[in-house]
Amino acid sequence: MTHVNTAAAERRERILRAAVHQGLLAPDRADLAAFLDLDGVAASVTALHEAFPDPPGVLHTFAAKANCLVPVLRELRTLGMGCEVAGAGELAQALAAGFAPDRIVFDSPAKTRSELARALELGVAVNADNFQELDRIDEILALRPSASRIGVRVNPQVGGGDIAETSTATATSKFGIALDDEGSRRRLLDAYRARPWLTWVHAHVGSQGCPLELIAEGIARAVAFADEVGPTHGRRQVRGVDVGGGLPVNFGDDETVPGFDAYVRCVRSRVPRLFGGRYRLVTEFGRSLLAKNGFTAARVEYTKTSGGRPVAITHAGAQVAARTVFTPSSWPLRISAHGPDGSRRAGEPVPQDIAGPCCFAGDLLARARPLPLLAPGDIVCLLDTGAYYASTPFHYNSLPDPAVHGVRVDAHGGITFEPLRRAETLEDVLARTGG
Repeated sequence: MTHVNTAAAERRERILRAAVHQGLLAPDRADLAAFLDLDGVAASVTALHEAFPDPPGVLHTFAAKANCLVPVLRELRTLGMGCEVAGAGELAQALAAGFAPDRIVFDSPAKTRSELARALELGVAVNADNFQELDRIDEILALRPSASRIGVRVNPQVGGGDIAETSTATATSKFGIALDDEGSRRRLLDAYRARPWLTWVHAHVGSQGCPLELIAEGIARAVAFADEVGPTHGRRQVRGVDVGGGLPVNFGDDETVPGFDAYVRCVRSRVPRLFGGRYRLVTEFGRSLLAKNGFTAARVEYTKTSGGRPVAITHAGAQVAARTVFTPSSWPLRISAHGPDGSRRAGEPVPQDIAGPCCFAGDLLARARPLPLLAPGDIVCLLDTGAYYASTPFHYNSLPDPAVHGVRVDAHGGITFEPLRRAETLEDVLARTGG
């Protein structure tokens, strides 16, 4: 295991040194940048496909919210993924990335009439969130038939994991139709029987902080409901189950655990008939495909001592790591220290605060983190940030969005970069703020 961790750290350092050498990180010009290892992404997608049985009825979609950059979505499409979207913007990004409508799944608790009409016109799969949304779909289909696969998101109400904000199957979750509320299950069964075009069931228990056993239990309850719908007009009505995503990521070290194979073993042990061919399957993994394949690098601008503790002021803060800054106990990040050329910093670890550039006191990436003592011009790397970090920035203080670079390493060790998103200029900031 140590060898694996060392290899991953060495690969990141080589990438970082190459980025510095090529000017992708440079004082006053590029003090902050994110990097996504596209070889690692391909390996993660391969692991996902290999973990699942491979009949034609399995569609793996990528949750666009985890990294909605169009070049990233395009890369995932070329690797055989579909795309799960949760709003009109993500749908537009998925289409721009070249996904066929029948390989896109539209989930959102607040779809508008126009968004539903657009999705149904295109043939995008739709998972309705509530009974009122079903009524809207009735009205749209009365005017125009659709080739879309349509289902309902159910809330199996199995409880939450360690992080409340990422637990979506609690008793009072805002998502889906609660199966165990009084009268709800019967009303939902009636809704299916009245609508032969309702042919899918969707459930998503949660992601980070949710144990595999909880996720498997939620899927089992969704499958049990699908079985309960039974035949309509002499044929089986529910043809597929969308099991969502939710594989948690290990942010503690470089090991990728749990893996997709562990996920499948756990779900199979709890609900084996899901893999028997009775139902087509859709998955919606996001963070688990990208997080460990990315890192964010920032220059140290200044250092100081406050209350006897060293503080490093860097260019990475809440604008690229909002979850870590605002809820550090739930979203801690590993941080590595490097010299100005990208080489790993040596020296005795010293507890120090790693601060960001935002103008509020809580803009800290880490408190009293033991690291080799940092100096101006050094670089800190925020590890495991390939999902949800630089790709979905927080525009505090009108800080420009950093560049995001894709990385490939050839068989001879040569490193090439490709732009996934260019760095914002001040003119861009003015444009998006009405200037």
